[in-house]
Amino acid sequence: MPLTMDSAASTFSLARFVEDVRALVPVAGNTRHERLPDGRMTLVFRVLEEGRKGDVCVAGPRTRALFKDAPGVVRAVILQFKPGWSAPLLGVSANALTDQIIPLEDLWGRPGGDLLHELLAARSLPEVFDRLSHAIALRTHQTFEPASARLARRAVRLLEADEVRVETVAEQLGVTARHLRRAFTEHVGIGPKDYARTVRLQRAVRMAATSKDWRRIAVDAGYYDQAHLIADFRELVGLTPGAFLKSAERGHPAGHGC
Repeated sequence: MPLTMDSAASTFSLARFVEDVRALVPVAGNTRHERLPDGRMTLVFRVLEEGRKGDVCVAGPRTRALFKDAPGVVRAVILQFKPGWSAPLLGVSANALTDQIIPLEDLWGRPGGDLLHELLAARSLPEVFDRLSHAIALRTHQTFEPASARLARRAVRLLEADEVRVETVAEQLGVTARHLRRAFTEHVGIGPKDYARTVRLQRAVRMAATSKDWRRIAVDAGYYDQAHLIADFRELVGLTPGAFLKSAERGHPAGHGC
């Protein structure tokens, strides 16, 4: 028997689409947003002005790091989506959102505005998650997903498993490198070569949490040498690795902003 929208939502799991969920409560009413390039989209619900107002936005994949302060945030809930799910979740290609922060209502129309009101009315964090899950479930059952999206997600898995040559990934997937780049850019938001750079960058940041041997980190993260790691940090983050870590150690809560 085919699922109705309500029954589809009741059997829905966010785990298929979401790889990280965070709830943030800023210190002294101010949040420092630090977002590194990672080829991910996030949905951000923020409560503002002592709970009287709020917003729901989508932050697209970034090609460069974003740092900014966001005063007046009471709390925030952040859903980080797995790469390659833009079409069924949001109804637009991922590259239409690259380096953008867009109100959900601009993408979904009235349902996006309705969701904001529902989230503001929620009395607990589990209720917020339930309402988000229900809204996304309805969306995914209303939207067609092209085969090129599945191709892009398969390429993501190969790139995250340390395959860095686009031509090799394309060969393993049985397509041309040009076809792969087009599908990847449309559904992930950045090209596969740039995505591989974000994988190395994120890996180096995680390793630096427990080690300050940048030469070893560079090798273990997949860089040719330490100079290439520093060059990527300068281009993608705008800071040297050491300067970035000093900034992080100052203890600013990190997140995403609308």
